[in-house]
Amino acid sequence: MNIKKKINSINFKTLSYLVLFSVAILLLFWLCQTIFSVIFYERIQVKTMSNISNRIYESSKSELDEVLEDIVYNNNVCIKYVMDNGLAKEYNTKGFGCLLGRNDTNISAYMEELKDSKEEIKAIKLIDPEYDSKALLYGIKRGNGYIYVFTMLEDINTTTMMMRGQLVYLVFIAIVLAVLIAFFISKRITKPIEEITDKAKRLADGEYDVKFNKNGITEIDDLADALNYVGSEIGKTDEFRRDLMANVSHDLKTPLTMIKAYSEMVRDISYKNKKKREEHLDIIIAETDRLNVLVNDILTLSKLQANAEVLNIEEFDLDKEINNILKRYQIIKETENYIINYEGVSNAIVRADRVKINQVIYNLINNAINYTGDDKTVNIRLIDKGNVYRIEVEDHGKGIDRADIEHIWDKYYKQEKNHKRNVVGTGLGLSIVKNTLLIHGFKYGVNSEKKKGSTFYFEVDKTKSVNK
Repeated sequence: MNIKKKINSINFKTLSYLVLFSVAILLLFWLCQTIFSVIFYERIQVKTMSNISNRIYESSKSELDEVLEDIVYNNNVCIKYVMDNGLAKEYNTKGFGCLLGRNDTNISAYMEELKDSKEEIKAIKLIDPEYDSKALLYGIKRGNGYIYVFTMLEDINTTTMMMRGQLVYLVFIAIVLAVLIAFFISKRITKPIEEITDKAKRLADGEYDVKFNKNGITEIDDLADALNYVGSEIGKTDEFRRDLMANVSHDLKTPLTMIKAYSEMVRDISYKNKKKREEHLDIIIAETDRLNVLVNDILTLSKLQANAEVLNIEEFDLDKEINNILKRYQIIKETENYIINYEGVSNAIVRADRVKINQVIYNLINNAINYTGDDKTVNIRLIDKGNVYRIEVEDHGKGIDRADIEHIWDKYYKQEKNHKRNVVGTGLGLSIVKNTLLIHGFKYGVNSEKKKGSTFYFEVDKTKSVNK
């Protein structure tokens, strides 16, 4: 696999996206720890200091000491109370980071600035030089005394500093783990897709029995089901194709063989016997006509399936056309004892392609003749059903299995695999019927019962108008 193809592979892309996602999450975590947490901590401390200052200012003299002890105990602050008499009382000033407990000229200056202020409560933001971190100093007047409250605006305790120092290593380890997990997940997702791709290629190469396995991922399972269905349908289509080739070859070979045989008989034997010669020539003509019908049916079906046929719409009497079609069957009624019954409706005017509807009726009758039972009876009915005329062609043959009904409209589809020559027609009739009625937009179908026969039908709207 070349580099470009590898980079564009779903495995590489999935891995890349997962790694980028993991790195983005870790960077967000880093920002939260190094930047946003500082901002958040500062806001919390400012708000807390404001509340503390108000509480101190509003507390009574008798409860002041208790309030200051409670504040120091529950908050990360230190307090220095300079009383009226000049004495000072300190609360937690020896704690970590408290400037009030240091002998520092800078903090003393800030404290004097607060004391000289005319405001009852005043705050100053400053920088702790020792830790180079922001701090907040509040001053609250209490009579002639003054209370100073100090807190750091940044979390500088040892545990926090240590965790920030370790964060670099933690992020590095997390990225490595993220890459490994992303690699595993990408393999988990892409492996079944790669297997499906490989099997799809085998399916395209003609291995129709290949099975696509599921792996528990809904979308991939749906794809596997779809490809299994496609493989099954392609297998059926390929089987139909082989049957079609065999049947067309048979239908071509049989008349050609007979034409050749009877031509040789005329040339070598019956050319002097007028009666025999005419019989043989009639057979040659009949077989030639059969070949012509087969070729025309194949061309018609190809045009219909390619949507290349143009409908020639006209109004005509359906009852009259059926009667004209039935005249073609007079010879098999007389020679092979077929019984063809017809019940019609006079003046059944419809609007459609007359030639193609005639071919539909002709093909349905041919199909009934080829598959009718021992009684050799075919019943044809033209029924007025209100808004439509319904044409039914009934035989008393073996009937059709339910599983076969959806396939009977396919080219050369037969319940029995061994091809036998039709009494009439070419074996393409029902497929032509289906495609002709589809382009007209007419309803069609079949009702069948095993060992009792089948009834094929289609309906034509009395007012049906088909666009040319």
